[in-house]
Amino acid sequence: MDATTNNLSINTQVSQVFSKQLNRYHKHPNPSYKERLTNLKKLEAVVLKYREDIQEAIYQDFKKNHVESDFLEVLPTVLEVRHAIKKLKKWMKPKNAGMPLALFGTKSRIITEPKGVCLIIAPWNYPFILAISPLIYALAAGNNVILKPSEITTHTSALMKKMIAETFREEHVTVIEGDVQTATELLEKPFNHIFFTGSPVVGKIVMKAAAQHLSSITLELGGKSPVIIDESADVNDAAEKITWGKLINNGQTCISPDYLLIHKDKKAEFVQNVKSRINQFYNQDGKGVESSNDYCRIINEKHYQRVSDLIGDALDRGAVLEEGGNTNSESNYIAPTLLSNVTLDTQIMEDEIFGPVLPIITYDHIDEAIKIIRSKEKPLSLYIFSKSKKAQKYILKNTSAGGTAVNDVILHIAHNDLPFGGVNNSGIGKSHGKYGYLAFSNERAVLYQRIGLTSAKPFYPPYDSKVKKMIDLLLKWL
Repeated sequence: MDATTNNLSINTQVSQVFSKQLNRYHKHPNPSYKERLTNLKKLEAVVLKYREDIQEAIYQDFKKNHVESDFLEVLPTVLEVRHAIKKLKKWMKPKNAGMPLALFGTKSRIITEPKGVCLIIAPWNYPFILAISPLIYALAAGNNVILKPSEITTHTSALMKKMIAETFREEHVTVIEGDVQTATELLEKPFNHIFFTGSPVVGKIVMKAAAQHLSSITLELGGKSPVIIDESADVNDAAEKITWGKLINNGQTCISPDYLLIHKDKKAEFVQNVKSRINQFYNQDGKGVESSNDYCRIINEKHYQRVSDLIGDALDRGAVLEEGGNTNSESNYIAPTLLSNVTLDTQIMEDEIFGPVLPIITYDHIDEAIKIIRSKEKPLSLYIFSKSKKAQKYILKNTSAGGTAVNDVILHIAHNDLPFGGVNNSGIGKSHGKYGYLAFSNERAVLYQRIGLTSAKPFYPPYDSKVKKMIDLLLKWL
């Protein structure tokens, strides 16, 4: 099959599935609570059924320990869908909007309705949860969904296609695998909502495509998420949490601690503690991190080379290698790496790292750290380690981020009643829990008016002096 024929085939598949889902939406635009609940329970059941298969598929893509996949992808997915099942009735319940005096005699409420046919484009770094999580809320909101997983994580994508085909009809939910060409074909369709997780660079392409049809969008992007450790922090505790958060999934996490801003008096202690934690987590047998079954790999050769180049550029520009730096191109292995004396003009301080490398920058006063954060795009996450409530409040007040954890990393994403998402370059819109449900819903305003005389009729034309006097009274007393 040549490229032209293949493109025609992709176009045909996309067009056919989109038409089927659009027809289903027109015939059945607002599924009942019972139907939505059934769909969520079916999704939960199929995830649990394929629990071990999911772990193995992710291992084939990342060489990731099954327990880590279970903890970071399967468990939170199941907890999210159970949370949605528990809260769905409350989310769907219409909300009364009260009655302003100027609209005396009316009743108003806000109802949520499905947006219609939705597109989910998922990334490769957490190939299961970042595909299924938005699907949970799309189903809770009553939508039809085309899910496009990453072509990089072939094993996980193929498994999800099998799971979804086994659970839902194609005209309701379907998985379409493919590369950039497939994504391009999908983005040409007038979806009612597009949910994209990925890089800011591709997010701009998605946003531009969505604009052609005025499709609403949720963009979960990334960027450089900073960590601050001030002079009051418990360095041992901070080092343990940061080492874990940085090295899970080999640093390929959108909310991974990307770089560290640490008070100069705490740096040496921090480095020593991180070295100890690396050995505790990945080298208990003394055979080296590379032989550990608990330490996964960079996804592919392209990203292995990219991260290796970031380390090399930083070292060439004067950075000091505090730990790690070892690599193995045959297995895409990059050791846990700490770099100090890193300058802001290095590539590693420009690009999101997405690897097991932590640049360290020291400061004398907290305003120096805040100035560095402000000099960059607003991050998806910001982490603060401090015992001082005053310092915590000061940093929160003088920075902006999609989300923040104080004296921890990563875990705010696991709270299903907290909104998750970025701001500007790190994302548009929020997800998780009620916020995910609303992302895939149209909040429809409904006003119920009485028949006969209303509060508005006295203001109908002709606009005589009596009308003007009534307006003057409203302006004075309302």
